[in-house]
Amino acid sequence: MAALARWCVRHRLVAVLLWLAAFGGVTAAAAAAGTAYSNHYDVPGTESGRAAQLLTEGFPGLAGDSDTVVWHTTDGTVRAHGVERTMIRTLDRIAGLPGVASVTGPYGRHGAHRISADGRTAYATVTFTRQTEDIGKSEAEAVVHTAKAAERDGLRVELGGSAIGLTASARGHTAEAVGVGVAAVVLFVAFGSLAASLLPIATALVGVGTAYAGIGLLGHVMPVADFAPMLGLLIGLGVGIDYALFIVTRHRRGLKRGLSVTEAATNAVATTGRAVVFAGATVCIALLGMLILRLSFLNGVAVAASLTVLLTVAAAVTLLPALLSYIGPRALSRRERRTLAAQGPQPEVPTGLAARWSAFVERRPKLLASLAVAVIALLALPTLALRLGTSDQGNDPRTSTTRAAYDLLAEGFGPGVNGPLTLVTRVDGAADKLALDDLDTTLRATRGVAAVTPVTYDSLGDTAYLTVVPDSAPQSQRTSDLVDRLRTEVLPRAQTGTSLDLAVGGVTASYDDFADVIVGKLPLFVAVVIGLGCLLLLVAFRSVGIPLKAAVMNVAAVAAAFGIVVAVFQWGWGSELLGLGRAGPIEPFLPVIMVSVLFGLSMDYQVFLVSRMYEEWLETGDNRRAVRVGLAETSRVINSAAVIMISVFLAFVLSGDRVIAMFGIALACAVALDAFVLRTLLVPALMHLLGAANWWLPAWLERRLPRLSIEPPECRAAHERLAEVSVAELREEQQHDVRDIPG
Repeated sequence: MAALARWCVRHRLVAVLLWLAAFGGVTAAAAAAGTAYSNHYDVPGTESGRAAQLLTEGFPGLAGDSDTVVWHTTDGTVRAHGVERTMIRTLDRIAGLPGVASVTGPYGRHGAHRISADGRTAYATVTFTRQTEDIGKSEAEAVVHTAKAAERDGLRVELGGSAIGLTASARGHTAEAVGVGVAAVVLFVAFGSLAASLLPIATALVGVGTAYAGIGLLGHVMPVADFAPMLGLLIGLGVGIDYALFIVTRHRRGLKRGLSVTEAATNAVATTGRAVVFAGATVCIALLGMLILRLSFLNGVAVAASLTVLLTVAAAVTLLPALLSYIGPRALSRRERRTLAAQGPQPEVPTGLAARWSAFVERRPKLLASLAVAVIALLALPTLALRLGTSDQGNDPRTSTTRAAYDLLAEGFGPGVNGPLTLVTRVDGAADKLALDDLDTTLRATRGVAAVTPVTYDSLGDTAYLTVVPDSAPQSQRTSDLVDRLRTEVLPRAQTGTSLDLAVGGVTASYDDFADVIVGKLPLFVAVVIGLGCLLLLVAFRSVGIPLKAAVMNVAAVAAAFGIVVAVFQWGWGSELLGLGRAGPIEPFLPVIMVSVLFGLSMDYQVFLVSRMYEEWLETGDNRRAVRVGLAETSRVINSAAVIMISVFLAFVLSGDRVIAMFGIALACAVALDAFVLRTLLVPALMHLLGAANWWLPAWLERRLPRLSIEPPECRAAHERLAEVSVAELREEQQHDVRDIPG
């Protein structure tokens, strides 16, 4: 690491130009290639996936995305001559637009069911030629503009559906700008130097910008969800600024001690840079743990987010030292430079609130540990009510046309119209057709069913489908119960004595199947991620207690963050106020992604905090001093880093995307709890209570573990000496009173 830093400082222009060339080249390539994101949640082998496959093969005309145009009259009915004429003309215009395969309206012999019982609401189905991810935004906007042109006094027109959702007004880069702006203010307050405060932001932006463009190219190689770039941007800005902050802080400390700019930058990368690489590795391992689930939808997200973290780490240990050499002594504030010139180099001794807090934790470890556990347990309680399910356009903000269309359909036709179930099967002979004709009566009598459409056969008559409209919303638990009832009770009885094999598909069925697959694999996934993280910490800190505490703390942070997400998004506590729509279930893929990201990020502060304690332990063999000094020297920078990361994550609530907002709130809460409750309160309190047992490692394991040090090489000799301390000596040290060592 030191050699890499020296090279970057000596060849600073080359280092900067290489990064700018990488950023420009990848961005240009991404712009030329365009984007190719995918939102297929299909899981091979599920019943809903089989239903979708049968429907595509038997009815290719239904393969495109289906959206809805809804109109409502406040005076008269939709059958009024003026309204009917206006809407027929509008629907004909929509049918002639590029990308539209067909439009099926309510005005005709078979369209009466598309008009509400009170006659005030009607809808038409617009079928595109392609699926949502292949539909251009301009094509969807043309449909919206054409439909909205029909509005007049007394006639309201709204649109819903996946393709229409593409037209939702983007809020530009407001989220990123707000997050970066707050980070700049925090950095300036922390450093007092404009130059030093801008470097972490510049470094993070270059690394994240390169990764953002790279994710666009990645979409042409493997399936990548459309929210992956924004998720990568969210994670990358948070960790990128933080990683650079830690290195700049160490660099400034070196300058205050009288080191030259080159020596200070080299020392910062050789010490804190090691912790940055290690922390980044833990984040990537946690993210890549999603690959063991073998779900193509999540594979792309894992690789995209890991790519972002990898590039931000690389920028922090290569581009940043080059930039530090450019600003020279200006990494210090003017007052700090004057003090250095007048008084000469002086070691930086932790004082003020950080030192007082560290001493307070040392004096009251049991009380503070109990308080921290109570807070985390209270916040984690809502996690027990977590429900995975369909979050649909009924959760969109009230001002959106998709939410308005959803509400109009629910009021006029019942909530189930927004998410009908599709029953698809192969047909073989007259007996099967007779059973399908009788199935209509059976389904209408089934609890939870509001309506059933007639059976539709393909041109060859060997594939058929019918639509079941539930009496509850797609995201309702009652709809999920209906799916189970159809699959386990109703359809097996109806198929007896025939060759029918009806598969239940639709939005609710597909999300429920996806959730079941993820929940089934979640224990293995969590075990692998925690196991790999603990293994890294075991090798790095040569201790059994450190990785075990880290695992427990990380699970606690994830549980508490999930509790807050459930309260805000599932229970609706403030979701409408924040512009995130009304309450609804949590998307099935979110737990896996959030566990990966939160577990990786929560390891960062563990690494930075404990690595400083470990460094002091290797030098002194004094656990009390190691914990006290480590907390006092790192708490300020950890708190500053946490404020920056929280600001960046919360800013993404402004993105207007419910999924990204969910990530932002979850990550912000997890970082806040991790930094201000776990790492600066519970972890040091427990380490004081455990004493030298924190650093215990069986001799047989010590001999077999490979060497992977976070601390600089000069500390390893001290580690070799301390490895020979006997268990008896460790126990004797543990018996010392906490006040024997000055706080």
